Amino acid sequence: MISVRNLHKSFGDQQVLKGIDVDLMPGKCNLIIGLSGSGKTVLLKSILGLIQPDEGTILYDGRNLKTLESHEARKVRQEMGMVFQGGALFTSQTIEENVRLPLDFFSTMSASEKRDRVHFCLERVRIQNAAHKSPAELSGGMQKRVAIARAIVLNPRYLFCDEPNSGLDPETSMVIDALIQDITHEYGMTTVINTHDMNSVLEIGEHVMLLKGGEKTWEGTNDEILHADQPDVVDYVFRSNLMKKVRGALSRG
Repeated sequence: MISVRNLHKSFGDQQVLKGIDVDLMPGKCNLIIGLSGSGKTVLLKSILGLIQPDEGTILYDGRNLKTLESHEARKVRQEMGMVFQGGALFTSQTIEENVRLPLDFFSTMSASEKRDRVHFCLERVRIQNAAHKSPAELSGGMQKRVAIARAIVLNPRYLFCDEPNSGLDPETSMVIDALIQDITHEYGMTTVINTHDMNSVLEIGEHVMLLKGGEKTWEGTNDEILHADQPDVVDYVFRSNLMKKVRGALSRG
C-alpha cells in the first residue's frame, strides 16, 4: 500500500497540490482522475519520486524514502514499474532489448536468465512473436504492450501508468485496461493510473480519486461514481462524456 498524507506542492505562486490524503491499495487499480490543471500529473510524479513535494509524507508499505539510507531507497525504487504516456520505447533497439533494459541496469541475472525473463513477460502480454522487431513495426496498442512488459520485467511491487490509453482507439484501450487489471490482480501490485478516460474508470476503477484544483474532492469505486450526486463528480463525468462525443464526431467528419 502507498499512503499519501498532507501532500503539498507549489511552483512559484501556483499551489498545485493542497494537502492530498489517500491510501492506494495493493491488488487494485487505483485511478487518479481530474480535468486538465487538477494536479493529477504532479501527484503521480510526486508519488514516483520525480518531484519533491513541499510538505507531507509518502509511505511505500510503511517506508519513507526521505528517511531511508541510499541503498534502501534504491531498493524501493527498483520495486517501481512505469508505463509512460507515449510508451517511451527506444526506436534503435529491438522489442527484446527494450524490455531487457531494466534487467541490464538493476539485476544480477545471467544472460540466459534475462532472456528467459524477457520472453516470459512478452508472452504474458501476448506479443512473444515480436521480440526481434523494432517499435516502428508495431501498432500503438502493441507498443503499449511492450511498455507494460518492460514495466513488469523486474517484478515490481508498484506499477504506475501515465495515461496508458493515450492515442489508442476505444477497442484497443479496453484491451490494455484489461491487461493492466489482470496483471495487477495476478501479482498483487499496487497499481496507480493517471487517466482522463471515463471508459477506464468504469471498466477497471476499483479505487478512484477525483482531483479538482489540487484537492481530492471525491473518492470511491467505479460503481459509486455513476451514482454520486456531488457536483464535482457530476461535472467531471458530464464533461468527459461530452468531450468523447465531440472527438468521435470530429473523427467521423
